[in-house]
Amino acid sequence: MPRPILATIHADALRHNYHVLKAGAAGSRAFAVVKANAYGHGLLNVAAAISDADGFGTVEFASALRLRDAGYHQPILLLEGVFDADELHGAAAHDFWLAVHDEASLARLEAQRLAAPVQVFLKLNTGMNRLGFPAEQAPALVARLQGNPNVAGITLMAHFATADEPAKGIQAQMTCFNAACAGLQLPVTLANSAATLAYPHTHQDWVRPGIALYGSSPFGLARTAQSLDLQAAMTLESKIIGVQELQAGDAVGYGATFVAERSMRIGTVACGYADGYPRHAPTGTPVVVAGQRSRLIGRVSMDMLAVDITDLPQAGVDSPVELWGRQLSIDEVAAAAGTIGYELMCAVAPRVPMQVADGMLARS
Repeated sequence: MPRPILATIHADALRHNYHVLKAGAAGSRAFAVVKANAYGHGLLNVAAAISDADGFGTVEFASALRLRDAGYHQPILLLEGVFDADELHGAAAHDFWLAVHDEASLARLEAQRLAAPVQVFLKLNTGMNRLGFPAEQAPALVARLQGNPNVAGITLMAHFATADEPAKGIQAQMTCFNAACAGLQLPVTLANSAATLAYPHTHQDWVRPGIALYGSSPFGLARTAQSLDLQAAMTLESKIIGVQELQAGDAVGYGATFVAERSMRIGTVACGYADGYPRHAPTGTPVVVAGQRSRLIGRVSMDMLAVDITDLPQAGVDSPVELWGRQLSIDEVAAAAGTIGYELMCAVAPRVPMQVADGMLARS
């Protein structure tokens, strides 16, 4: 019998979430962002679940090729553009759309003779200060791109730094973008998951939802996924493989960071940081054991963690344990561990078997 840990990808939840986001951005098309192996869910798993998506967004050229090779003909946007001339020619050959965000990427586009022109997403820096041309250069850059025979069309693009923080909002970045792009009359894409959900005026021509597609809230516990009508797209589960009976004063795990104050029953679960569970998750991090909420106890080790089953007399060896998923929000686990749902999703290790809810095994 294999080790009992398993990640289940819920295709129905992916479809539901994509269409919730589409409905909330009526009139806009939506790129499904599938970078980082679709946030750990499996690139082709997710593409198959939302095969009717308007387009896909990724940062890895190889992922874009996999989508094309699998028969997906929608627009595929390379969110960081291409990194050399070979990728640029490949993008033209496969009709990948490109972010162009600096002088080097623009000069590369001007220096080559492409077999077919490409759609360019001109990325502007409106305050994120990560990628993008200074926003005030937009008119001159648009004129330069419009004179380039390698360019089939131009879409203006920016990214919000604080759309998920209502106290900070997006107004400064919107003001900067609007001032720089006034009169250009070009398609626009601005909205990430948070802006798609919270700022309808940012929807424009394309939205680019990422984390919300996978059933995690970009706002953490401040606005829960459930309140946003988002469903968990991944369940990480395992089983209890051993039980220990503790007396007051007994310690649990490496470093003896937890010491029992009374008699307790502890279940040892086949999941650890080598599986992607956060090592820094503290005692008290929620888990669901045999359908009942409980808590993590002590320090997470490489292959195992401990849970409190003192008040769960029905729990024992082989009892199921949900680490996150449909019974327990990944955002709640992430908050307890001092991180975000994105990190937990992306950290699930290759050694964890993955299945799609329809039963097709995959790790794509």
